[in-house]
Amino acid sequence: MKETLLRGLGILALALLGGLLGAGLFSATGLADRQTEAYLLDNPELLPRMAQELQARDAEKRLAQAGDEWRAPFLGAVIGNPKGSRTLYEFSDYNCGYCRMSADHVEELVAKDPELRVVIKEWPIFEGSEASARMALAAAKQGKFAAFHRAMFDQEPGDEAAIERAAKAAGLDIEKAEADAQGQDISLELMRNGLLAEELGFTGTPAWIAGESILQGAQGVDALAEAIAGEGADR
Repeated sequence: MKETLLRGLGILALALLGGLLGAGLFSATGLADRQTEAYLLDNPELLPRMAQELQARDAEKRLAQAGDEWRAPFLGAVIGNPKGSRTLYEFSDYNCGYCRMSADHVEELVAKDPELRVVIKEWPIFEGSEASARMALAAAKQGKFAAFHRAMFDQEPGDEAAIERAAKAAGLDIEKAEADAQGQDISLELMRNGLLAEELGFTGTPAWIAGESILQGAQGVDALAEAIAGEGADR
């Protein structure tokens, strides 16, 4: 079983051989496919490195194709320093348990780094989540996004009653927020986020972007901090 897996990875790795040779990961040139596969089977520790390289290149390609317009946050939908020199993007849903877990990780990162801004891309993919996403963006228009975001994740599930409780906890002008939540600007933001997530190949929430790196799923504080500190994470 292990050898079959290694052979499969070895074949996949051939697609990267040319680039890896250029990068100096192999000193030999002109290796035939069979020789390369044999080399990888004899040196399986290289395979995770090659898989990471493949993922990194794929992420860079997808982000390049998406352009840069999406990097501008919905006004106010930011946690941490709005003018920070380091940016982490999170695609999030208030009915996602892993997003709820990650909210604590984000708060820890923000507390440790005064230069960090976390741009939240509301992506309501769970049933019943669109209403809370709309209210969150309405809270952003009142300058109270972070307070609503935290209060909403303190609720479970994120139903209409939870939205009302979170809105009160965040100190929203609820009548205004309910009207703003149905605005065209918020509808367009949700549509753009959904299209972008699809274009980037995201399969669920949370999903993250730091510089040219893409991460999917709950990552934990250390992995997120490493991605933020990575080359190109300052934007």
